[in-house]
Parts: sequence; C-alpha cells; structure tokens
Amino acid sequence: MRGGWTPEQPRPDRLRDARWTLTPRHIAVLAVVLAVGLTWGAWTFLRARPEALPDTRPTTATTGSAVSQPDNQPGPASSQTQPAANQTADPNQTPGANQIPAANQTPGVNQTPGTGTSSGQPPVVVHVAGKVRRPGLIRAPAGSRVADVLTLAGGPLRGVDLTTLNLARQVVDGEQIIVGATTQPPPPNQPSSTAGPSPSSAPNAPVNLNTATLDQLDALPGVGPVLAQRILDYRTQNGPFTTIDQLQEVPGVGPKKFDSLKPHVRT
Repeated sequence: MRGGWTPEQPRPDRLRDARWTLTPRHIAVLAVVLAVGLTWGAWTFLRARPEALPDTRPTTATTGSAVSQPDNQPGPASSQTQPAANQTADPNQTPGANQIPAANQTPGVNQTPGTGTSSGQPPVVVHVAGKVRRPGLIRAPAGSRVADVLTLAGGPLRGVDLTTLNLARQVVDGEQIIVGATTQPPPPNQPSSTAGPSPSSAPNAPVNLNTATLDQLDALPGVGPVLAQRILDYRTQNGPFTTIDQLQEVPGVGPKKFDSLKPHVRT
C-alpha cells in the first residue's frame, strides 16, 4: 500500500536455518575448545589421585621391642613380645639348655678341624709310634688310610723304610702303627669302644703284649695310662716281646706287679 503501513513479509525458512549452519571455522573452534577441556580434565584427575606415603610405623625389627596394639585389636601374648632375632648370646654367659656345648675332646690327641662331623661317623684314634715327627695318639676321620694318619703325625723321618706298611689300608679304631719296624702288630678285629674299658675291669682272655693297644693295657689290673704307655714305648724301642719276663724290664713293673699281671698277659 502506497504511503501507508506495509505489513512485514515473512522470511523464508532458508534464511532462518542459515543462522544455525556450522561453518569449517566453527568446527575448528569447537575442536580446540574440546581438546583444551579434555586436557584440563585429565590433568585435574591425575593431580587429584592419592599418593602412597611411606610406612613410618615402628616395627619390631628396628625398635627391638613389640609394637603396642590398640585395645580393639588382639595383640600377641606377653611371652612373645620380644623377637628372637634381637636376643644376642652373652659371651660371658654359661651355656644353658638352649646352647649346645662343644663336644668333649681327648687331651693330648692330634686332630684336624671338623674331624668326625662330615660323614656322620665318629673319628678313629690310632697310636702312631716309631720314626715319625709327632708320635702319639692321632685322631683321624673314619675311613682314613695309613698314609693319612702318617700325614697327621707329621710324616715319617727322612730315610725311613715304609715297605712294611700298607699305606693304602684303612685304619681302625684302637690300632697301632709302628713306623720303621720290620714287623707290624695286626690291627684289632673289633673296634674298641669310644669310652674304653674300665681300668678296674680286667679282660677274660690274656692280652697279647705285642698287639695290645693303650686301652687294653690300661684295663689290666694295676696298670694305669702312664704304665701302659711305658709298655708301648718299650715295645717300640726293643721290638716285640719274646717272653712275658721281659715285662719286668719296663720301668714301673716290679716283682709284685709282674706277679699280678702274669696271668693276664701273653706273647
């Protein structure tokens, strides 16, 4: 209408939809905003995660005593409050029931460390006499041979003839080895007991003076370890006994002692 009011014409739907159309620029902006939001959210989440703190509670291994327990938690018995790891043995303390004392050792016997413990069998005691560097009683591991015993005795003297000895033979407990002698006493058939016979008890059969060991002579009536050693020394220096009367030539064997020993010895 000319010169008058003109009613507003309705806009096409195409113009209204154009306001909500996404352009590539809009998509790029939204992508950047979304990426920033995700990055900030992940950083906030990781920062808010709880961190493991070191355990600062005292333990029995560092304090040396049991940790006190709350009343609402069961604690160990009073007899178990001290750990066994902190109980140190006092060097001046006498061995008690929980301590194993060292095994008894025969005085005057040469031995090597650890003898008789590796194989579980008790060691053997051999009397080595004659031309060796350290004659006497030798404690050797079970299963040792004559060569091993001679080594423990310091070895034979220079120039000694060892052809009368079987160096590869295994020794038995209670036997005697005479180095340098023309004849050797036979080894005992039965190993003597560890403790040895009682000095007051005499054997039933007469003892052979040429093959008797220190324990067998010590068991004779009126013969102690000192006199028994003298008899062995006499036999080593003078050879085997040919008669029982030669026993009177041993220092310490008088007429009375010889009469008491005569029924119990033989050659």
